[in-house]
Amino acid sequence: MWHSCNPKSDDDLKECAELGKSLNRLSQPTILTLLANSDEPLHGYIIVQLAAQSPMFGGKKPDATGIYRALKRMEENELVTSKWDTPEEGSAKRMFSLTDKGRRCLRRWIDALACYELTLEELRSDAADALGIDLPDTPRCAG
Repeated sequence: MWHSCNPKSDDDLKECAELGKSLNRLSQPTILTLLANSDEPLHGYIIVQLAAQSPMFGGKKPDATGIYRALKRMEENELVTSKWDTPEEGSAKRMFSLTDKGRRCLRRWIDALACYELTLEELRSDAADALGIDLPDTPRCAG
């Protein structure tokens, strides 16, 4: 199943560079979703706080440095834009917004995540078969 969903070449990845390369906490689609849900630009710190509440981080605060690196990479790939908010009082804040390219990337993530889900379910089934057990209906998750 994964092979039918996985981007086949670097050209396939140009529209959404992270698609298919890593499942590491899925920070890119998480950030894209947070920005798509917001009516206004978001400060990086707020993105970190909101990400902690997302399904991918399960209430645990993500590494802020990793989120800022992802935002920088996403800006380089034109998925987000940023501008500095410089209030008269207090420190300047970099505010992030989703671009049209970022919206298209998030749309591709919707399909990719469905493919991941199917692939993982297939792997679960294969693993249960390998152990000679029925596939559990409800997983026993650590935590």
